[in-house]
Amino acid sequence: MRIAFFGTPDPAVPALEAFIVAEDVEVAAVVTNPDRPSGRGHKLHPPPVKVAAAAAGVPVWQPQRPREILDDLRSLQVDACAVVAYGALLPQDVLDAGGKGFVNLHFSLLPAWRGAAPVQHALLAGDSRTGVTCFVLEAGMDTGPVLLTAETGVTADETAGQLIARLAVLGAPVLVDAVRGLVDGSIEPVPQDHAAATYAPKISPDDARLDWSQPAAAIANAVRAFNPVPGAWTTLRGDRLKVHAVAPAEPAGPADGGAGSGRAAPGSVVAATNDGPVVATGEGALALMQVQPAGKPRMTGADFLNGYRPVGERLG
Repeated sequence: MRIAFFGTPDPAVPALEAFIVAEDVEVAAVVTNPDRPSGRGHKLHPPPVKVAAAAAGVPVWQPQRPREILDDLRSLQVDACAVVAYGALLPQDVLDAGGKGFVNLHFSLLPAWRGAAPVQHALLAGDSRTGVTCFVLEAGMDTGPVLLTAETGVTADETAGQLIARLAVLGAPVLVDAVRGLVDGSIEPVPQDHAAATYAPKISPDDARLDWSQPAAAIANAVRAFNPVPGAWTTLRGDRLKVHAVAPAEPAGPADGGAGSGRAAPGSVVAATNDGPVVATGEGALALMQVQPAGKPRMTGADFLNGYRPVGERLG
């Protein structure tokens, strides 16, 4: 079986490596995004998929736009193509050059959480189960027929970064089997139930601002969902404060801040504990376990409490 692999970031590497070591698969080319500047000095850095492909001696193509390699892809005469987080829209003429089709590994159980940020939205929703779906790409956003799925649980403290890494490993052999099944005809693509679809649009930094009027459980889910990027945040003394980890804490119960209510307003730092400051929410309270003030390194809640002494102030 001869394929081309399309992918760019770290979560695509396990699948690429699974194809490379498969005895019945020839990875004829890897297509990935161009090198991008990052870090101090904005030096160009290769995508993780490029690094993995080069280490295995697989040819790497890095077009600015997928159509730039259309003729080259046609000349490969691949049986199929595999896609994991490539990062660019594949137009129909490119899809048509992919042999039996392009098989995409998506980090949700479709039709749930179609879109760019399925793991983040699953965590925001408090889902206890998730998984991966291998489906045949078509013009719509994650609407193509399904070949294979694999399901897994979500642990209570798992961040988006941790869950994505785990799903990447879970999905790698599933994608290899899905491409094999499409090519040899042993797996029949099954149409999705479009009426049951939910959507997971891209997360912006503004989306990651914490709303302390929400219940503590919802805020804790948001902190997990936005870790590591874009990073959940709030403000203290007019400056941004990133919140990397929280935990349930006392005092619990509604917080409305009404006159004579005896209840702290949401966002109020109401107590100090050994773990860190305790913040009132719309329902319950949370201890800030790990934070990062603007211009400072990440620190424990206890260190933040000792250095900033925020009890009595309000986060925004």
